[in-house]
Amino acid sequence: MGKNSVSAFKVAATYIGTVVGAGFATGQEILQFFANFGARGLAGLLLATLLFVVFGRIVIGLGRRLGARSHQEIIRHSAGGFLGALMDWIIVFFLFGALTTMMAGSGALFAQQFGWPPLAGSLIMAALTAFTVLRGLDAVINAISYVAPFLILSVMLISLCTILRAPPDFTAAPPASSPGGGLIANWFLSAVLYVSYNLILSIAVLGPLGAKAQNSRAVKYGALWGGLGLGMAALMICLAMLSCFAQASRLEVPMVYIAGRISPLAQFFFALVLIAEVYTTAVSSLYGFATRLMDVERSASATGLIVGTAAAALLCSQLGFSNLVKTLYPLVGYAGLALLFCLAYGKLRHHGASRGGARR
Repeated sequence: MGKNSVSAFKVAATYIGTVVGAGFATGQEILQFFANFGARGLAGLLLATLLFVVFGRIVIGLGRRLGARSHQEIIRHSAGGFLGALMDWIIVFFLFGALTTMMAGSGALFAQQFGWPPLAGSLIMAALTAFTVLRGLDAVINAISYVAPFLILSVMLISLCTILRAPPDFTAAPPASSPGGGLIANWFLSAVLYVSYNLILSIAVLGPLGAKAQNSRAVKYGALWGGLGLGMAALMICLAMLSCFAQASRLEVPMVYIAGRISPLAQFFFALVLIAEVYTTAVSSLYGFATRLMDVERSASATGLIVGTAAAALLCSQLGFSNLVKTLYPLVGYAGLALLFCLAYGKLRHHGASRGGARR
């Protein structure tokens, strides 16, 4: 895959694939950030979809304009020297946290669906992720973009079947601010945090992806289709979750339970789909973490860094999947608020300078 060879469809698919991972497709993210608010969570989803489109276009467009090799160029450009350096290392830390969560998610999935020890599922995911990242950026983009459309279609079909069988109950969800509701206070803040933490974790791939986009049209429509695809899939999962909230909210992997309500075959099939979805986000997180620390395409030490990082994430994943989603992801979201502000400010500043130049 050469420079400037990525189409709008592949931009959109890669955008979706970097976000759709263990937390999203298992239902844990949608449960924590949206379904817990009942009907108000749907308003949050609409807001999140709009923000995904807007900020996705900003990040991918900056990646193209700056010829980004990692997230560092975009962060330093948007946030400046001191704040940019601080945000840079926050992203590096949380990329490792996301990788850890993917490992935990695969362990929970294998345990719930196949009865395996959680460590075994996490170990398999660690090995597959490290192998893909060792093959470079083109392999990462291909792995994510080829899998993502199939994953989104599967999620939406399972959710649609569930919704048709049992209409959502918008009164079933307890207030998210009740004990055990995590770090999210209301639906509006939840929506903003959801986008900010996903952006802070996906920027490491979206920046270099923009540098490979065919043209500005690929950036524009890739971000649009990607954001709308994420919003539609999240809406379907949320509605399915509200169809059986009392049962699904108690599980580590609620969407597998929801698929099982359709048929055992659907449950088994969706478990395989989830494994692929966990894989796409694990790959993007490990790639982003490794490329920030060294040039993985050229450095002789890259293999040791990639394998060592995967092994460390495997060890940390034993903290548990739902605990990581409930605690780590909102923290990432709060840290990401500064990133959203800097990206928006940088976009407005650039737009103002361009208009000023045109008038002169």
